[in-house]
Amino acid sequence: MIKEKPADHLDLSLARRLHNALIANLEELFQIMQDPSPEVLRTALKNPRLCEDHLLALLKRRDLPEDLLNAVSQLERGELSHRLRLALAKNPGTPGPVFLVILPHLYLFELLDLCLLPGITPDQRYAAERQVLQRLANTPLGNKLILARRGTATLVGELLKEGEPRLLEACLENPRLKEVSLLQFLGGPKADAETISMVARHPRWKNRPNLRLAILKNRRTPSIWFTLFLPRLVTSDLHGLAASRRLDPSQKKLVEDELKIRRHA
Repeated sequence: MIKEKPADHLDLSLARRLHNALIANLEELFQIMQDPSPEVLRTALKNPRLCEDHLLALLKRRDLPEDLLNAVSQLERGELSHRLRLALAKNPGTPGPVFLVILPHLYLFELLDLCLLPGITPDQRYAAERQVLQRLANTPLGNKLILARRGTATLVGELLKEGEPRLLEACLENPRLKEVSLLQFLGGPKADAETISMVARHPRWKNRPNLRLAILKNRRTPSIWFTLFLPRLVTSDLHGLAASRRLDPSQKKLVEDELKIRRHA
């Protein structure tokens, strides 16, 4: 049976660790960064030998209280380095106000990595996504293509709206792309014959009933997709298309021809 240690023994142990945290040398500080006591860690922040590498080691921990992370962000040793800002942003315990102050200082793909980081809170992901979206207008196409391939559902959905075929191609391959984003794109002003056809022929998306119907409701859809998709529609959807004001005369005729075939079948 484990015997409990007297309280005065525990206090003495803590006192020694607090003292060591203040006077430790460079190597000893790395060990102190793993101390379980937040009080010891806060004391170590006052050690004159503390350097950036010690703080980076500390910020790898996922059990740090908010007040300690806030103290790290406010160290009066000049402006925080980029490495420390990034490490703070990646720590799930970093307070929201500190996180928001850091985001504008991060690079585009660091923000993307934050969006995809396991353990990130929904609020943190939303803030990082908003920061990326604010930069899209000035982002080169090459970087947008990377965002389209790797981005979150929110980022990919926003990139779709640009209607750029190369971006659309990359977005279609992103496993996080949602059907609702494609439905919004197909019903929007940037969908044209080329990009509509890219969706219509894509193996992952071409057999989805809602997308097929959205494709057939667009007056910019090439007639080939009416020829291929109309025979697979239920009759009620065909009647809906025939009554739609979105279709041009040639598209409406293809729908009516399909209805005639079914009436005489």
